[in-house]
Amino acid sequence: MQLQWRPYCFRLPSALVSAQGRWLERRGWLLRLQGPGGCLGWGEVPELPAAWIKPEPGRLPLQQALEQFPLEQERSGLEAQLPELPSALALGLGMALAELDGLGEDGWLQAPTSAELLPAGSEVLPAMAALLERSSAAPRTVKWKVAVGADAQERALLDRLLEQLPANWHLRLDANGAWDRQTAQGWAERLQGESRLQWLEQPLAPADVQGLRTLAERVPVALDEALRQCPELYGADWTGWRVHRPLAEGDPRPLLQQLQRGLPRLVVSTAFETGIGRRFLHHLAGLQALGPTPVAPGLAPAWQPEGPLFSADPQQVWEAAAP
Repeated sequence: MQLQWRPYCFRLPSALVSAQGRWLERRGWLLRLQGPGGCLGWGEVPELPAAWIKPEPGRLPLQQALEQFPLEQERSGLEAQLPELPSALALGLGMALAELDGLGEDGWLQAPTSAELLPAGSEVLPAMAALLERSSAAPRTVKWKVAVGADAQERALLDRLLEQLPANWHLRLDANGAWDRQTAQGWAERLQGESRLQWLEQPLAPADVQGLRTLAERVPVALDEALRQCPELYGADWTGWRVHRPLAEGDPRPLLQQLQRGLPRLVVSTAFETGIGRRFLHHLAGLQALGPTPVAPGLAPAWQPEGPLFSADPQQVWEAAAP
């Protein structure tokens, strides 16, 4: 197998603001893996904020690991190295290997309609009003990043947001693990019995297992950062939703297999990919839509850039990233 890679960089159309900070730029590398007979598999190796990924003490920095990785080797040797690589490099190689094994051979699935990511803070209200103006009567799902400003102000914004939200729409609230138990319980009291609430996403710190379980007795709770930062804490006994960000989780083939088997209560979310990563993510979202618990994926369409770097044709993406 022969490996080639090249760097890329792009800016989001507008800054993403959450409890983890402000994010505007994405960097990473594209992979082109050639297998026997000249067939190609494509992958993406993203540089992501530390809060999005599992700590990896003792492993090489991502760029150093990529520069030292052999450009030509047998598949068996490549597979043997994956568990010891930085998760982002294992991700890119796993994507490419899945394609070489036939993923997409019968066509890449299209993602269903995404949840709309609303801006944090007071901008949520005019953004929601604009969304209502351009939306049809069909039910929609919206996601609001919270734990960014003062809690009292966000609670007041929640009341006004719920006044705007149609009865047949769904609401996800994402605190990115920033609430304490008291704050989270206050929101749960306000939202208990609210039929439009789909879930609170990572309301507490990933390691607060008991707090998450207690909160889930009152309102639906979905895990996000916990799946990467403390995956050993959440096995099959977690019965709530799991929000997977495939481009932040390492080799994606286990998640792919879970979705192919129809494991329930999984939903995929974006890490703001190039066209290569987006094609893979949309295929996973398509699989989830065919499963037993279909819901809108978290693809943040308003935050997705356009241009050849985001094409569904991997060759165009590769060429767009050329120096």
